[in-house]
Amino acid sequence: MKTFLIEREVPGASKLSREELAEISKTSNAAVDSLGIPFTWVTTYVAGDKLYCLHRTDSAESVREHARRGGFPADLVNEVVAEFGPQTAEEAA
Repeated sequence: MKTFLIEREVPGASKLSREELAEISKTSNAAVDSLGIPFTWVTTYVAGDKLYCLHRTDSAESVREHARRGGFPADLVNEVVAEFGPQTAEEAA
């Protein structure tokens, strides 16, 4: 499966309560279950007025269908093609 980074514009996202985040999670889980395909929601980061989600599935269209079924925006959907961090400098040496 491929990994996708999704950017969702949600005004007031950083002010959502734990209960509101739990409701969003329930809706997302139900949307994942309804797809009937390999699809894993990895995590979501909340920053300002945006949600940044990592999902694993076979296509960007699957990500968009998840968003449609869940009633979520999917303003940007990008495939993650590489990952690196501080340890990458040591690995290259």
